[in-house]
Amino acid sequence: MTRSEPAETRPQTATLAEIAREAGVSAPTVSKVLNGRADVAPATRTRVEELLRAHGYRRRRAEATRSPLIDLVFHELESAWAMEVIRGVENVARDAGLSVVLSESAGRLTPGRTWADQVAARRPHGVVLVLSGLDESQRALLTSRTIPFVVMDPAGDPGADVPSIGATNWQGGLAATRHLVELGHRRIGAISGPPQMMCSRARIDGYRAALETAGLPVEPGLIKTGDFHHETGYRLGRELLDRPDRPTAVFAGNDLQALGVYEAARELGLRIPEDVSVVGFDDLPVARWVGPPLTTVRQPLTEMAEAAARLVLELGRSAQEAPAATRVELATSLVVRTSTAAPPVAGS
Repeated sequence: MTRSEPAETRPQTATLAEIAREAGVSAPTVSKVLNGRADVAPATRTRVEELLRAHGYRRRRAEATRSPLIDLVFHELESAWAMEVIRGVENVARDAGLSVVLSESAGRLTPGRTWADQVAARRPHGVVLVLSGLDESQRALLTSRTIPFVVMDPAGDPGADVPSIGATNWQGGLAATRHLVELGHRRIGAISGPPQMMCSRARIDGYRAALETAGLPVEPGLIKTGDFHHETGYRLGRELLDRPDRPTAVFAGNDLQALGVYEAARELGLRIPEDVSVVGFDDLPVARWVGPPLTTVRQPLTEMAEAAARLVLELGRSAQEAPAATRVELATSLVVRTSTAAPPVAGS
């Protein structure tokens, strides 16, 4: 019986020299592209990347060339939300003897280089992408260098074969809205996150499901589209609460937007929860400190980040085999505090 060869010694579909000849460049130039070096003309880099992708090239002995790093890539690096994620990845990296490098895919990068180029140049043990996604060229860039990656809370559908970690966002939106319905609220406003984000859509779908299950109408005018920032929570909260038929409760897509609703209610002379109840999503530390403490859906951000970091390290040790599970969801839970109560009695 012939034993199968280890993944790192199996023949490639094309050698580096063959790719160099096909691209019309030298082998050292292809090596520069593989190593993420900046001193390659953009057109040459694109041509070589396309050939690497077409041939399914993966570099050998990747483990030996990796830096002792996990790259943590945020779409936007801001707020206490990011700190919870950083804490989770740091916990796993520290136990593995690795460091964490932070990048912001939508932020300012070295001129002429994408975050994926910079990650490739660092050659980390793996990449965790947060509230983001991969286009085909970025995915090919990481794959050709045998850099494993996991997406946490992907912005869109990451694809069936892309490992991802998320939370039960639909169930969280359902639980938040059902809590308000059980308190007696019949007109419940909602402020969503960006519609292109899977987590945002799922939370609003849960909100709709809770209303429909209770036999209550889903009023499009009571659903506002936001962006998960405090400023839009404030602006859209004012729109909801400044109308003559204002809702008696608001479900905000995250805690930051909920705090914006707090500010809007205060400016309009409304008391929480006597005049309007507010529910958030995430359970950031600030949710316990505001007055009144915020009822919210706990998203286990630190645990999600730990799961993503563990998975990316497992992928790096598994000789590039596809993971058994490509989508893992951790449970959300409703945390009831004092920002929610029964609606005010009409005429009181």
